[in-house]
Amino acid sequence: MRLLADENIPRLVVEFICSRGHDAIWVGKVAPGIRDRDVLSLATTQKRTLITFDTDFGELVFRLGLDAPFGIILFRLPPDSPLGIAQSIVRALESQKDWVNHFSVVDENRIRTRSLSDT
Repeated sequence: MRLLADENIPRLVVEFICSRGHDAIWVGKVAPGIRDRDVLSLATTQKRTLITFDTDFGELVFRLGLDAPFGIILFRLPPDSPLGIAQSIVRALESQKDWVNHFSVVDENRIRTRSLSDT
């Protein structure tokens, strides 16, 4: 899976995701400090699904109408060790295949998905 990890995803989590065979790049390495709009643009240009802990991306796509054709996965996980967070994220990523063109919210109990085609 091609992923763009927002800067708020810990580097160690991104490394773990990569070790599980996913193609993930980290905003903190390739473009630290860029605005959320630019993160979305980078995800689109790179054809990657954005993973984040930042709820602002929902506002950008639903209220402001910005495009996110490769999808956004918002993780709402309780504080845990970087390894625990990484394992939870990988489990969620591998639990379904259809992340593209969806805004998904993953918490500790479920995954909610909304098509971005409806926006």
